[in-house]
Amino acid sequence: MEMSWTHQELSRRRALAAATGLAAGALLPTAQAFAQAATFTNPVIWQDFADIDVIRVGDTYYASASTMHYSPGAPVLRSYDLVNWEIAGHSVPTLDFGAKYDLNGARGYVRGIWASSLAYRPSNRTFYWLGQIDFARTYVYTATAAEGPWSRLTTISTPYYDAGLLVDTDDTLYVAYGNTTISVAQLSPDGRTQVRTQQVFTTPSSVGTLEGSRFYKINGQYYIFLTRPANGQYILKSSAGPFGPYTMRQVLLNLPGPIPGGGVPHQGGLVQTQSGAWYYLAFVDAYPGGRVPALAPVTWTSDGWPIVQLVSGAWGTSYPSPAVPTPPRQVTPMTGVDIFDGTTLKPRWEWNHNPDNTKWAVDNGLTLRTATVTNDLYWARNTLTHRIQGPTSTATVLLDHSAMRDGDRAGLALLRDSSAWIGLKRDGGTTRLVMVNGLTMDGNWNTTGTGTEAASAPVQGNRVWLRANADIRPGSARPGTFSYSTDGTTFTRLGPAFSMGNDWRFFMGYRFALFNHATQALGGAVRVTRFDLSTPSTTRG
Repeated sequence: MEMSWTHQELSRRRALAAATGLAAGALLPTAQAFAQAATFTNPVIWQDFADIDVIRVGDTYYASASTMHYSPGAPVLRSYDLVNWEIAGHSVPTLDFGAKYDLNGARGYVRGIWASSLAYRPSNRTFYWLGQIDFARTYVYTATAAEGPWSRLTTISTPYYDAGLLVDTDDTLYVAYGNTTISVAQLSPDGRTQVRTQQVFTTPSSVGTLEGSRFYKINGQYYIFLTRPANGQYILKSSAGPFGPYTMRQVLLNLPGPIPGGGVPHQGGLVQTQSGAWYYLAFVDAYPGGRVPALAPVTWTSDGWPIVQLVSGAWGTSYPSPAVPTPPRQVTPMTGVDIFDGTTLKPRWEWNHNPDNTKWAVDNGLTLRTATVTNDLYWARNTLTHRIQGPTSTATVLLDHSAMRDGDRAGLALLRDSSAWIGLKRDGGTTRLVMVNGLTMDGNWNTTGTGTEAASAPVQGNRVWLRANADIRPGSARPGTFSYSTDGTTFTRLGPAFSMGNDWRFFMGYRFALFNHATQALGGAVRVTRFDLSTPSTTRG
């Protein structure tokens, strides 16, 4: 491609090169090639996506997040502008890490997919996901496309806690990991085994705990980006190679965040746009909703340290949008209607633990057959969850209950360690509408309450619309309310408001959940033909 530049353009490129470490003659897009910036508002995603790792491959951005006990795990988010995101797929197709993830004799609540790493290796055009499970071992999954299929590449006996995977410029794979004591491991060329590991940094007692490693090579320097939970971010820098020695600098501490009542933005990743600009995608503790992504621009000091750009001393609620090429298409919204068309679930859905795949089906509608005989929703398999859209949103489902059997319980829940639901109880040949609250777990995630029926109503016909309204603004406990309809238009409130707790220790935020379980015997089923997640301005029946 022939390049003919004006003196001004060459000067601009040299200045940009000095800031980014790229050669002045590198093929950088001209200003005209980029969508000119308006502004964006934080949070960029008002849903629960924590422990973010973010990368760019060509003109596309990808991010990964923690999902704990939900399956499939480790969602892969995709964006073309760092602001508008969609769920492309999941790096961990099933949590095949032991019986507890099947709700088989044990439970995996608040275990499973913790902070992990997403990377892309240009040499083989492959995406890598790496994470440790249960402090026992590390798993590596790969795919040639972000949406999958993903498959397990290897298992490594060293558990790389809160790992960051680096594909170096010479194609060597390194992993930074640890809590307080930070280590770096080198992997074999095929990524299947550990070649060596070495401690590279011990956190000073004055700082406390550092974890959540993200590993970068920028302008020939090695950086390990670390979080101090849950109010700080630090960075280590080495000029001598990936094994250090490293020096430390504070990036932020107790920085006011962009969500009223929420926490300090932290534990995310750095990413560079096509034009050389840098951004930090972090998360904000925002319970009862969860941990919510926020974006801010980053500049660098002359001696190579990152600085988050603030607005009036805080992480901005708004910034100029990144200057990027015009997106090739609009991303798929994370809200709206799902009619369960086709034969597979869309990636917006995740099961509570692994499902029994013989007990559900998608075929222009979702069929949930009872998979567990229990009086405890926390033990029931095949509960299907969906993140709640903040700050407030409404989920409405159309459910056919004609195939329920005596003892069956089905409905729509606000699911967390303290839960409530609206739905149907079938007993003695009669089906009733009920609102149930008082489903609770203790701090060890053992059930302490299986629910109390707070209200009921008769139901006519075989179809009913169930609705849950959720307020997930952080700062205090917030209300969730339930209602139902027989025509999809007029909704009747059922039961008292449910207080959605804002404690952080469950880590995941509240979710909408579709469930159907038996209390007497298997064999019953319900069919969901429509799910609508809407915000107050777009509420639909």
